[in-house]
Amino acid sequence: MNIGVPKEIKNQEGRVAVTPAGVQQLTAAGHTVCVETTAGIAAGFSDADYQQAGATLVSTAQAWDCPLVVKVKEPEASEYSYLAGQMLFTYFHLAGVPKALTTSLLASKTTAIAYETLEDSQGRLPLLAPMSAIAGNMAAQVGGYYLAKPYGGKGVQLGEVLGSRHGQVLVIGDGVVGFHAAKTAYGLGANVAVAGLQAEKAALFKEKIGDGIDFFMSSPESISKRLPETDLLIGAVLQHGAKADYVITEAMIKTLQAGSVAVDVSIDQGGCIATSKPTSHSQPIFLQHGVIHYCVTNMPGAYPRTATLALTAATFPYLLTLANQGLQAFASTPGLAKAINTYQGKICYQPVAEALGLMDSYQGF
Repeated sequence: MNIGVPKEIKNQEGRVAVTPAGVQQLTAAGHTVCVETTAGIAAGFSDADYQQAGATLVSTAQAWDCPLVVKVKEPEASEYSYLAGQMLFTYFHLAGVPKALTTSLLASKTTAIAYETLEDSQGRLPLLAPMSAIAGNMAAQVGGYYLAKPYGGKGVQLGEVLGSRHGQVLVIGDGVVGFHAAKTAYGLGANVAVAGLQAEKAALFKEKIGDGIDFFMSSPESISKRLPETDLLIGAVLQHGAKADYVITEAMIKTLQAGSVAVDVSIDQGGCIATSKPTSHSQPIFLQHGVIHYCVTNMPGAYPRTATLALTAATFPYLLTLANQGLQAFASTPGLAKAINTYQGKICYQPVAEALGLMDSYQGF
């Protein structure tokens, strides 16, 4: 099979969907890999690296003109014209991005295979987990950065000073993002509270992070009680493939002190903070009600080398399966079939159809 690897064009997005090592394995299996020129530069992989691994260097149009195209992020508007019925394997987040992408996928009868809705045998999201971990780590780091007074923050450092912890961090969510955000913030030396939905995770968070973690059951009342003293709020809410719920209302944001920071990691699924709106690495923040909001939709793209290695380690086995067997392998396994978001002009993932008001276009795969 011919496999295309276009260069990512989203703002400051340096990840690449296949490494030279992956190319070597694909070509050894009899496939042809067409990598767009300079696609891996930001992640530390040169064109020569890909050529030595057996890839063919191609133009943008040629990378898209393959029966299987693999990317990192959803197509940008300027790429919609390349959609032509091929299999496209990438992050889509269709419930949280402009509806025009879904309508373009449907009109072109592109088979959209979404990293974020593929499930393993235990119902976990193995292709979302590595980027969630990086985004969680980053949420604590970037939040601490913007708390500095020169950047408009309230001047609170997340750190331990002579045995005393400083900074109040509130994490909304007890999944992969929430765990890594809490672990990083606690490791920095901050006081950390986590609003979760699974009571049994309290022991896990304390064991893996520290006894000082304040794990409590999430509710509007329990969250609101802690917000006035919160310096850094991290939104880490996830609903499989669906638009995130607004757990933090605008009224709640108004109770934060001026110069506090809100990082909405859920923004690629629409956001879990009512005052959030998508931002980019070039313009990452905005001020609303005196609170600094950081809502970058491709946070892991800031660390393309680490993120590419972590992502491709997870995606490659599925990519090889697709190359070897096509959709047949996905059709025979329920968890894998959930990755098919659009197929032959129909939406195949119900939460996406519901979020976009396109249930008339829904048809199970």
